[in-house]
Amino acid sequence: MDWLSLQQRYAVPAGASARTARLLALRRVLDGTQYDALSYPFAQERSGAGEYIPLSNRRPAVRTNMCRTVVDDAVSLLFGDSHWPSLVADDPRVADAMGMFASQTRLASLMMEAATLGSVGSVAMLFEVSAGVPRLSVLDTAYLTPFWDDASGELLRVEERFLVYGRDLAAQGYPIAQDLLGAQFWWQRIWTPMDCIVSVPWMVGMDGGARDERRSVHHGLGFVPIVWMRNLGVHSGRDSEGECTFERAIDTVIEADYLLSQAGRGLKYGSDPTLVLKTGGLAEGVAHQGGAAAALTLPPEGDAKLLEINGSAAGAVLDHYRELRHIVLEQLHGNRAHGDRLSGVQSGRAMELMCQPLIWLVDRLRHSYGEGALLEVYRMACRFSQVLDNGLRLGGVLVKDLPLCRLSLRWPPWFPVADQELQALAQGLVTAVSNGIVSRETAAKMFATASGHPDPGLEWAALERCSASTGAFNSMRK
Repeated sequence: MDWLSLQQRYAVPAGASARTARLLALRRVLDGTQYDALSYPFAQERSGAGEYIPLSNRRPAVRTNMCRTVVDDAVSLLFGDSHWPSLVADDPRVADAMGMFASQTRLASLMMEAATLGSVGSVAMLFEVSAGVPRLSVLDTAYLTPFWDDASGELLRVEERFLVYGRDLAAQGYPIAQDLLGAQFWWQRIWTPMDCIVSVPWMVGMDGGARDERRSVHHGLGFVPIVWMRNLGVHSGRDSEGECTFERAIDTVIEADYLLSQAGRGLKYGSDPTLVLKTGGLAEGVAHQGGAAAALTLPPEGDAKLLEINGSAAGAVLDHYRELRHIVLEQLHGNRAHGDRLSGVQSGRAMELMCQPLIWLVDRLRHSYGEGALLEVYRMACRFSQVLDNGLRLGGVLVKDLPLCRLSLRWPPWFPVADQELQALAQGLVTAVSNGIVSRETAAKMFATASGHPDPGLEWAALERCSASTGAFNSMRK
């Protein structure tokens, strides 16, 4: 069984495009439900009719979920608690306001969710405002279709359309006749620079798409309030998706899952092998049941033996699985370091060397979800503060007319620096400053960055104030 044949087992929603079917299939791998479409458990060899069930029709008993593991490791290294980037803005008002905005909207958690869901190729973030309070939500892009302006690269509109049953619409308050509760309807929503248009649901095979005035909203922002995030590889243009983080390794993961499932089945058989009785021509009776230790009474011509297998095959299977695991992690640039091989506290540089392939992957993700997504969310917040009459309510205070100044992200070190490394760095910087190689400001900012300070500029300003206060105190003493 490979990924191509497994995808053919999935039920594709009616009216879904090839893009939608592909994203939904990849989402199954991310969620760990890619084998749920198979009907039989791995331990069942025969159907109710006595027919043999091929392995390709059975669900593996072991699911390694290596694709999700690599995604979780990468996202944790991208937006984890100690890896959240600080915003650098030319206007201090923008920096302060965006700090409050990120805290109020739980932006770090939302970006981790977006980076996880977006590993299939893309994800979107909807920006809404209610009574001046911003609210962000992550949207699955399987049923979303974006359209861009070729000249400016901005979103012109985003369409969402999928099939729902009449009973689901009735639960949402739509007037659906009793005999149409099982019928399928198209549900559609379109975001434009001026409106959020919700259509009246219409039955499949009929004309529809009329605007539902009660549920539609005229926001008048002048831009689409959605940030479209592409995964690896693509950051602009007409392509809706970037590269999937784990798609190239799915075939190998499927092979590893079936291999371990079959190996486990062999070990269970080795623990309780089949007992064969040779009765010596006696009439057939009830088949013997019980373990190998059960007492047997056989005629002189009879015989009993166990159908045993060679246990050395288990070691070969595990060696083969390790090779498959290495191949998967090489394909996905995952972390190949083994925790049981670590001894003592490791320096930050040593941890970087051990996790170098994963760092290369996350470095690419920083471009996709940092400069290509997080900064766009900040810029959209500034645009909201300009177009809303009262601005945005951040921390209980209305903030208006935040300028669209230059924004950049300052990322923290990959791993915390050990005390010995900080001490060596401090001694080296003191020597460099004494010999006139670097300035005190540069040295202070370098040390602040290495120690994990969120804003080295503020650290240098605090150091300057401290130096000025000390100088003034010494002058008073004289």
